[in-house]
Amino acid sequence: MADNGSDIIAYPFEYQLPFEKDFNEKAALQWMGENWTAAFSYAILYVVLVFGGRYFMQNREKFDLRLPLTVWSSALAVFSTLGALRSAYDLWFILKVRGFQFSVCDSRFYHEPVLDFWAFYFTYSKLPELGDTAFIVLRKQKLIFLHWYHHITVLLYAWYSYKDTLAAGRWFYCMNFTVHALMYTYYAIRAAGYRVPRSYAMVITIAQTTQMVMGCVVNYTTYAALESGDACDSTYDNIVWSSIMYFSYFLLFAHFFYDAYMRKPPAKPPVQPHQNGLKHLTGKENGIHAGKQEHGAWKTNGIKRD
Repeated sequence: MADNGSDIIAYPFEYQLPFEKDFNEKAALQWMGENWTAAFSYAILYVVLVFGGRYFMQNREKFDLRLPLTVWSSALAVFSTLGALRSAYDLWFILKVRGFQFSVCDSRFYHEPVLDFWAFYFTYSKLPELGDTAFIVLRKQKLIFLHWYHHITVLLYAWYSYKDTLAAGRWFYCMNFTVHALMYTYYAIRAAGYRVPRSYAMVITIAQTTQMVMGCVVNYTTYAALESGDACDSTYDNIVWSSIMYFSYFLLFAHFFYDAYMRKPPAKPPVQPHQNGLKHLTGKENGIHAGKQEHGAWKTNGIKRD
């Protein structure tokens, strides 16, 4: 643990919720240290169920699941919003009082019950969040690589990093909580049958991409601190894995943003006269106009559920 020579290591929360106050951070850290490798088993099971489920649903009618999806997304929106409020207030306070490098290099906040409560349950939530994909499979929606790749790698990296009390986790938890608060609120509203402006969807995708850029900045800062001999609670191995993960996310989300918002939709086929004097579209087959998938429809109005 780094000794940064100050008693100010986290925001002194004056009001603590009962479940925050009673949280046993030592037991949580011990549990994750003993069980983090189970994440690999969960990831393998996830892949089997996802692609096995898609095969199972091939010749079956899709499920509606509107009510369960609304409840699911609403619960995750509330959880993420509370976590974002708690972690963001601490991060803002530490940046103001101690500075940026301290915020990415000091891990003693894991021993503050309020912050470690949210750090632990953020980490653990990556397991139930795999359930997002069940709705995609059962509703027979388009499953893209970014979706399942993101779920698997976040689960593995979060469990791997928490057991080492990674100092940069302060940034990673806060950013992801904030993006998920926006994203799951969006999905809850959409699942309930309400229309959401496209601009809100774009804001979420921009926030997701910005999160990946900031993750790379945090990793570079921790690397620079270690190289200069400053006390920083991180490891070179973690920086490598984290940098690969965040940079790959950046590329995928940037491509997703371009595809959803910037790429022009394909031109409509021209209307041509039929031999018998009737007009039809070039996409007509056997007297029936071939169905056309609306550009970007599978993206749920341009948002990737991460």
